Amino acid sequence: MSEDVPDPDVYDSLEGQVALVTGANRGLGREIAERLHDLGATVFAATRSITHDVPEEWTHLLVDVTQEGDVSQAADDVFSAAGRLDIVVNNAAVSGGEGDIVAESMDDVDRTLSTNLRGPMLVCKHAVPLLLQDEGGRIVNVSSGMGALNEEQSGGSPAYRVSKSGLNGLTKYLDGEYGDEGLIANSVCPGWVRTDMGGEEADRSVERGAETPVWLSRFEAGAPSGYFWRDKEVIDW
Repeated sequence: MSEDVPDPDVYDSLEGQVALVTGANRGLGREIAERLHDLGATVFAATRSITHDVPEEWTHLLVDVTQEGDVSQAADDVFSAAGRLDIVVNNAAVSGGEGDIVAESMDDVDRTLSTNLRGPMLVCKHAVPLLLQDEGGRIVNVSSGMGALNEEQSGGSPAYRVSKSGLNGLTKYLDGEYGDEGLIANSVCPGWVRTDMGGEEADRSVERGAETPVWLSRFEAGAPSGYFWRDKEVIDW
């Protein structure tokens, strides 16, 4: 870990805590939700379709993160059912187009920015009041090295890159705005993961990709906040 970032204290168990995971029906989101459940958390699984399959031990919420009504209702449902919220994992995302900015359609741009950036902002808008009820509420934003400004920004996917850069900016904002109130906000690059989005050629398993997001979800009050992480190490953005 970077020498100027202290080692975090982490919960060994999440018994009694409540987690909301978006895009929880498949891939990385499902693996994260499963591990949080295994650690004892009560899991609210947000997916875009009620037909999406999630384990019966989780509470299934119908949430299109681009729709404020869905997000607001989800926050209300969590509070009504559990009375608290300790962890939010903003995982739901789309890949966007693969061409350069000249080739990418504005439909793809709008859809990508709406899902990958506006969506997490909506989730935070309605979840932050619940997270601030107790010190140490956590937001984990699933970002990408493709959104790091010091990385080579070439190779297409402009809307996806910009959306993840914005997500890192949201993370920094949340820490600056609410860190003194006890909120812990971090973003994470899970690596190139073999999911429907990442493709079969990706070099990481879903299990490996979930390790750091789950670890960040276990941070105790006072842990580092406002950083971008990969493999449990702070990286530049």
